[in-house]
Amino acid sequence: MATPFLAGLAVAAAALAGRYGIQAWQAFKARPPQPRIRKFYEGGFQPTMTKREAALILVIRENATPDKVKEAHRKVMVANHPDAGGSHYLASKINEAKDVMLGKTKGSGSAF
Repeated sequence: MATPFLAGLAVAAAALAGRYGIQAWQAFKARPPQPRIRKFYEGGFQPTMTKREAALILVIRENATPDKVKEAHRKVMVANHPDAGGSHYLASKINEAKDVMLGKTKGSGSAF
């Protein structure tokens, strides 16, 4: 006699679990999309560029090798070059970041 009762209880539990699963899936699909890209630095430029700020601009670590700095500079500059519709100001900041990372300047500021 207990077997039909247990079978009914199992069917009811499966139905409730399925209902909950469908509701959870619909809530998951309805949530706003999250960007899958890395969030960029939102702050403005400092008066004198630091090595930390230069690394953030070039999207590299502060202790990156000169080859990594040059490669990162090239990638960022290609995306922001004035001849390709980029800003002269951003290009000067990207060049300044490369110089700071390579130790060619103490971050004296850009021409702008």
